[in-house]
Amino acid sequence: MGPAEELQVEVVYCPRPGLADLVELRLAAGATLADALRESGLLERHGLDARNLVCGIWFRKQDMGTPLRDRDRVEVYRALKVDPKEARRLRYRRSRER
Repeated sequence: MGPAEELQVEVVYCPRPGLADLVELRLAAGATLADALRESGLLERHGLDARNLVCGIWFRKQDMGTPLRDRDRVEVYRALKVDPKEARRLRYRRSRER
């Protein structure tokens, strides 16, 4: 395959803070976000359900059918355990109690 016929992309998932699983792939031109996820092996490795995933490309949420471009970064987002605003409130309360 020549350069015009393939894409170089990376797929990343952070199962917890401070840990990232990054996979670099070469895919055929016209590949979609779903194709990259399937080829990366991240779903199986981390036991993720493809039907419930929220994914994006370069920090922007995208549908699974979104076509990829060369050098795209596909990101699998995990659910937040605590709303960031609530986490700040809790930290503030704890600091005031000290």
